[in-house]
Amino acid sequence: MARRVVITGIGVVSSLGVGHGPLWEGLCAGRSGFTKPTLFDPAGFKSHLAGQVPGDFGAKDFVPKSYRKAVKVMARDSELAVAAAKLAVEDAGLVTRGTLDGAPGEATYPSARMGCQIGAGLINAETDELTSALATSTNDSGAFDYKKWGAAEGGGGGMNNLQPLWMLKYLPNMLACHVTIIHGCEGPSNTITCAEASGLLCVGEGMRVIQRDAADICFSGGCESKINLMGTLRWTLLGRLAPCTESDRPEIIVRPFDASSRGTLLGEGGGLLVLEEAGKASARGRVAYAEVAGFGAAHSPPPAYEAIRSSQRRSTDDQPGDGVRFAIEAALADAGISADKIDAIVPTALGVTRADEEELAGLQAVFGPRLAQIELITLTPAIGQSVAGQGALQLAAGALALKHQTLPARVHAGTCDPKLRAGPVAQRAAKLEHVLVVTSALGGQNAAVVLRRT
Repeated sequence: MARRVVITGIGVVSSLGVGHGPLWEGLCAGRSGFTKPTLFDPAGFKSHLAGQVPGDFGAKDFVPKSYRKAVKVMARDSELAVAAAKLAVEDAGLVTRGTLDGAPGEATYPSARMGCQIGAGLINAETDELTSALATSTNDSGAFDYKKWGAAEGGGGGMNNLQPLWMLKYLPNMLACHVTIIHGCEGPSNTITCAEASGLLCVGEGMRVIQRDAADICFSGGCESKINLMGTLRWTLLGRLAPCTESDRPEIIVRPFDASSRGTLLGEGGGLLVLEEAGKASARGRVAYAEVAGFGAAHSPPPAYEAIRSSQRRSTDDQPGDGVRFAIEAALADAGISADKIDAIVPTALGVTRADEEELAGLQAVFGPRLAQIELITLTPAIGQSVAGQGALQLAAGALALKHQTLPARVHAGTCDPKLRAGPVAQRAAKLEHVLVVTSALGGQNAAVVLRRT
C-alpha cells in the first residue's frame, strides 16, 4: 500500500500579502491585488497594472542571520521561494537547520529524509545589472560590439562589469538551491521549468518521492516574478496581457471563460507546501490541511500556436483539451475516485480566450453537463498570473477551502460561459470532500491534483 501524503504547512506570497492568511482573507472578501508596479516603470507597455507583492518585501526578513549575505545574489524569484519556505516551515511546526541557525537543538527530520521540488521559470535579469555592462560594450557609433563585450585578448571586457556571481543569480535551480541549503534538505531535490504547470508538477513529484519512501517530507511548489521589463515584454509580445491604465478598476479586467475578455494581468508570487507522510505527521500531532490523494500529468499541442496544433493533430480522436482531460483522468484514477466525487475545481482560469477554451474543453470532456453545477475557485482575477508560482497558489486555495469548508468569493465583471460556474459570487459555506486543482501551461503541459479532506 502506498504511503499517504498530506499537506501540513502552507507558505505563500502573493499580491494579496505575505502568508496564507492574507491570501485566503483577500479571496474570501473578493479583493484585487492589482496596482501600478513599482519594481519597474510600465509606461511603455499597454498594460499598466500588475499583481505585485505589497510592501517592502525582501528575503532578508526570511533567512537566518548567518545566511543574510547570500540575499545579495538572490533574484526576486529566489527571494519569493525563500520566504515561502520559511512561512511553510513555521506553519507546519517544523524545526530545521534554518530555524536552529547554529543554536542547540535537533531538527524534526534528518536532512537525508527531507526533499525539495520547486517549479521555476526563466528568471529575468535585472535591467540595471545588464545595462551597466552593456554601456561599456559599444562601438564608436553606439551599437553593441561583441568584441568589446568579450574579455579575451583584444576584447574590451565589458562583461567583466557584471557582478562576479551574476550567472548564479539567474539559474532556475537557485530557488531550490537556497531553500535546501537554508533548511538542510539533503533528500531528493529537483527543479521543473514548465511554465504554469511547474508548481503542480513539483507537488506531484514530491508526492511520489514520499510514496516510494525516499523522503518523509518535501517542500513542493513553485515561485516566479514576471513583474519586470523582460517578463512584461515577453508576455506583451505573446498578446496575452489586457490593455489597461493605472486608473482602471482592476477587479473588472481579468475575466476567465469570457469570450470578450481582453487578456490577463501578470502577478508575482507562489508558494511552497510541506508535504508529509501521513503517519509521521499524525505522530507529531499535526492536523493536516488536506491529503494529496491523486496526481496526473499530460501534454497537448501548445494552445498558443495554431500552426503547431494543426500539424500535430494525428487523428480525429485528438480533440481540443485532451491534455487537460488526460491529466485530470490520471489524477482521479490515482485517487481512486470517479469524476462525480469532485465538489469544487480550482482551474487555471487565465482570462486569455484561447487558453480558457482549451481548458474548458478538457473540463467538459471529463465532467460533461455536471460541470455547470461544480463550484469553481478562480484566483487570476484577484492576484494575476504568477506563471510557475500559480499552481502552488491554486493548491493552497484548494487546501484552505477544504479546511474551512468554505468557498471564497469569485470575481468576474463580464459574461462567463454558461457551461461552467465562473461568474461573480460572494463567499459561502460548502460541504467539500474532494477538490480538483488543474493547471495548463503555454507550452502544452498540463497537471492535475486531487485533494481530499482529512
